[in-house]
Amino acid sequence: MTQSLALHIADADLVPEPLDPARIVSGTPEVTGRVVWESEDGKRIRGIWQITPGVVTDTEADELFVVISGSATVEVEGGPTLHVGPGDMGVLREGDRTTWTVHRTLRKAYAIDL
Repeated sequence: MTQSLALHIADADLVPEPLDPARIVSGTPEVTGRVVWESEDGKRIRGIWQITPGVVTDTEADELFVVISGSATVEVEGGPTLHVGPGDMGVLREGDRTTWTVHRTLRKAYAIDL
């Protein structure tokens, strides 16, 4: 997947991604996504990710994301609480422990560096 491309994020087809039940705090969130580009060494990933309402925890990689639709509150342990919705950009640091409270199904485009 090293070629240049363009796609409409809001309409892109996504595939189910397993969500570890131990990460679910409440609700029945479901995750879908699509990697649209990955570097040959696997250390840079670009894609689309979506999650339905609920509350989940995560440990983050270095990530820049832009919310396309939906809304969530992202609590960073020992850090800020981020309120994100359409058009908002977020930056997460490697090792951030987060709790995502998804209010409306959230779709984001992301760039992750491992």
